[in-house]
Amino acid sequence: MADLLPPLGTAQTDGKTKVDEKVDYSNLPCPVPYEELHREAIMSLKADNFEGLRFDFSKGLNQKFSLSHSVMMGPTEVPSQSPDTTIKIPTAHYEFGANYFDPKLMLIGRLMTDGRLNARVKADLTDRLVLKANGQLTNEPHMSHAMFNFDYMGSDYRAQLQLGNSALIGATYIQSVTPRLSLGGEVFWAGVPRKSGIGYAARYDTDKMVATAQVASTGTIAMNYVQKISDKVSLATDFAYNYLSRDVVASVGYDYILRQSRVRGKIDSNGVASALLEERLSMGLNFLLSAELDHKKKDYKFGFGLTVG
Repeated sequence: MADLLPPLGTAQTDGKTKVDEKVDYSNLPCPVPYEELHREAIMSLKADNFEGLRFDFSKGLNQKFSLSHSVMMGPTEVPSQSPDTTIKIPTAHYEFGANYFDPKLMLIGRLMTDGRLNARVKADLTDRLVLKANGQLTNEPHMSHAMFNFDYMGSDYRAQLQLGNSALIGATYIQSVTPRLSLGGEVFWAGVPRKSGIGYAARYDTDKMVATAQVASTGTIAMNYVQKISDKVSLATDFAYNYLSRDVVASVGYDYILRQSRVRGKIDSNGVASALLEERLSMGLNFLLSAELDHKKKDYKFGFGLTVG
């Protein structure tokens, strides 16, 4: 009879474990921002690959203010009549930047030799309300734009209001429904082209994995999954489908962090393979090596660069 009944101590321990695992829905964590739902997959699958020569230099003038200089030499792709043909024109650009960082204020400006001026602002209006603004001025007609975002962070939710030129109005909301699962939605209205849209998203994350799904009335269906093998190794995959244009693409990639370097790469269903190596040569000096191979279009891109500061 004693063998058929569990020990009293074990039963009490199991009961205590179940009580401890009970979810406190009044104390859920704050979810990630709606626009950062796919940030882990983007980190692995959307590396900043480039072609040609790239040199970046930054110098801090004091604890809050710094200047940056960037030189980029490489071809620029222009549209062609054939989708399988790529036309490249040799170009070179210089970019001057100024940065101001404060715990409650961030200002970033960039000026390029082609006349483009980019600016970004992030200001903490209160402990929970943040203003984000970005804009671009250019010589090209109808290419200048500006966008203002007001982000509010609650205890277990985030909300955002977006205002932009061309009478663009948008809003997003994301809510934690369990400690692991968050659900959200978005809506926008563009006055000049007179278009509107609505979308929904879900995100599930643990210490070892992150899975997200997003669907929008514009025809986009996006899903991705990231598996954290260890603190230094991650594997990622994504799937994107547009049910209006019938375009579909899937990719798989990796992110490997070594003691002195970081390697990221991917290959997609179109046969495009890419990789980016970031090697720290010494304190404040990094070497970049980028490659992208598109066998279908016979388009091969290679680049190397240095980052100082």
